[in-house]
Amino acid sequence: MYAVIDLETTGLRTSWHDRIVEVAVVQVDENGRVTDEWCSLVNPDRDLGPQAIHGISAAEARRAPRFEQVAGHLAGMLRGRVLVAHNLTFDAPFLHAEYQRVGIHAPIDPAVGLCTMRLASHFLPSAGRSLRDCCRAAGLPLHQAHSALHDARAAAQLLTYYITAAGSPPPWAAVVTAAAGLTWPSYAAHPVVAAQRRAAGQREQHFLARLVDRLPRLHEPQGDAYMDLLDQALLDRHISATEADALVATAEMFGLARADVEHLHRTYLASLAGIALEDGILTPTERHDLDEVAGLLGLQQSDVDRALAAAATTIPQQRRPDAWRLQPGDTVVFTGAMEPPRWEWEEQARAAGLQVGNTVTKKTRLLEPVSKSVTATR
Repeated sequence: MYAVIDLETTGLRTSWHDRIVEVAVVQVDENGRVTDEWCSLVNPDRDLGPQAIHGISAAEARRAPRFEQVAGHLAGMLRGRVLVAHNLTFDAPFLHAEYQRVGIHAPIDPAVGLCTMRLASHFLPSAGRSLRDCCRAAGLPLHQAHSALHDARAAAQLLTYYITAAGSPPPWAAVVTAAAGLTWPSYAAHPVVAAQRRAAGQREQHFLARLVDRLPRLHEPQGDAYMDLLDQALLDRHISATEADALVATAEMFGLARADVEHLHRTYLASLAGIALEDGILTPTERHDLDEVAGLLGLQQSDVDRALAAAATTIPQQRRPDAWRLQPGDTVVFTGAMEPPRWEWEEQARAAGLQVGNTVTKKTRLLEPVSKSVTATR
């Protein structure tokens, strides 16, 4: 019924020879049950691009099969199914381009697929555009971002949430029918050993990456797709010439004029400033990163000043005066059975500026007596 995909790539633009370096597929039936999954690294025959983000090493890529070696097996997992991805507008062209390179015109079309980011506007109106924030809003467990298999599993869980909420038949029934009728050319599925990435180390998540996970969604699909690419380009705090060209090409593809793009960049900066000030504290590191992002977006430090000033006037009004909040430097202790596992909760706490303790002390300020219990001390 559905084939939920996720890709890790060397960059943002297929026409600049960017390639797939990891592909994952999770098959889901009409009731939202996972029936199969598959994932492999792919040797792109070029440099790996933003390795600090996807975490794939050159040695791993060299040992991986090339796309032509996995193309047949992958086609078998996609054939007759609705293609699903979080920002399908990005993933579908990459898959299509890879098949074209091996001489196959694959019937991959975003119009005959589902985008979990776009569907969130109906099912999760309060969520941001990132996969992690959509999953958080749906009450789904956190996952390891920028790993194709983990992202595909998370998007599959999100799709299941939508299927359950939509009922039967789903509002996209016509897409299901259209996808089942697509004709895939025959292509031999040669036996291939999937190459798996090494166990992921726990890399410290950068301030900007944490904020990007929570950025609000826009109400225009074209703007959201552009902003999602901007998220990816900015995660390493650098926009290369290739990434800049890809953003320009994306803007042109969506019919965005220069004034539209400038407005999106100011909206992006304003959202970052608002989230940075949520705790009422702007650290020097946060300010430095906001200035750096502004420069990459063609904006000035004065634009950061204005964004912070606007956020400072709106955020206090959004806070409940009687709300109890943990503050940076507070110590939290996680106890009891937890899902997701305790290390993920601890990683999130450290990312928020909290200290993680091992035992409850007499300074404990909060004890939540449930299976996912959290205690806080100062």
